[in-house]
Amino acid sequence: MFRSMLVRSASPVKQGLLRRGFASESVPDRKVVILGAAGGIGQPLSLLMKLNPLVSSLSLYDIANTPGVAADVGHINTRSQVSGYMGDDNLGKALEGADLVIIPAGVPRKPGMTRDDLFNINAGIVKNLSIAIAKYCPQALVNMISNPVNSTVPIAAEIFKKAGTYDEKKLFGVTTLDVVRAKTFYAGKSNVNVAEVNVPVVGGHAGITILPLFSQASPQANLSDDLIKALTKRTQDGGTEVVEAKAGKGSATLSMAYAGALFADACLKGLNGVPDVVECSFVQSTITELPFFASKVRLGKNGVEEVLDLGPLSDFEKEGLEALKAELKASIEKGIKFANQ
Repeated sequence: MFRSMLVRSASPVKQGLLRRGFASESVPDRKVVILGAAGGIGQPLSLLMKLNPLVSSLSLYDIANTPGVAADVGHINTRSQVSGYMGDDNLGKALEGADLVIIPAGVPRKPGMTRDDLFNINAGIVKNLSIAIAKYCPQALVNMISNPVNSTVPIAAEIFKKAGTYDEKKLFGVTTLDVVRAKTFYAGKSNVNVAEVNVPVVGGHAGITILPLFSQASPQANLSDDLIKALTKRTQDGGTEVVEAKAGKGSATLSMAYAGALFADACLKGLNGVPDVVECSFVQSTITELPFFASKVRLGKNGVEEVLDLGPLSDFEKEGLEALKAELKASIEKGIKFANQ
């Protein structure tokens, strides 16, 4: 569907490029695994990854309901072969030979649930899945969606270290939804084409740790300081906005699946040698004093090719950067402590 729409709307020169880029014979085989494929994020993410022509094998895993999701998605007439796996006994089969593992598994935050409640459930899930990844596909890129990302990425890193398989270039916290929101909100106030907007978002993936760098946005719009502050707060509170709008019936699942599919696509392009693929992600980092930090990352055949510097910050952004460090540091340390219990 996406392919035909793209080809129809493109110029003759672009049409040739698109056809070549999407021809299955011109790209390598890639196995993508989704852990938590039957959940609120997992189902739309499975659909979007089935539509991605870079995927040759799509492996869907969950503790329940996976056969139905796999059968449904498997009827779509795109390149990838779909397999569904259910229950702990089949986790190894789901993971073997993976190039990319995406983890949306866990529970969403519900009204009345504290961050500690969320942490205690999802941290255990991520720990067990990470043990299996280290055993069955230690070379795979890992895209962590399960919240709280500020803690689950350090948990995975510690588990991989214990197994002797840790490669900091291959572990990513997916912060793309923060970028997607920042672009959408910025375009809405700037009267520019949202498809042309770029806004780096750095820091972490919760509340004030999310720091959109609107001073570096392109195309530049002359927005007031008050508006920049309001856009920053809305980006930071985007998840809460959706939870409240759904009135207890869920969290950001559709936009998160879209963002997860965008970042996975960037990782696959990097693996396939496409040059200059740059996305923001929460990775092991030395650009601040914190061991993990989200910033622009150049992706390549080994995962992270380069973690890019933050670039010039406005005074407001410098204040935000200092303000987020304590909370982000505590979340990282909480994850490390949990993994080593």
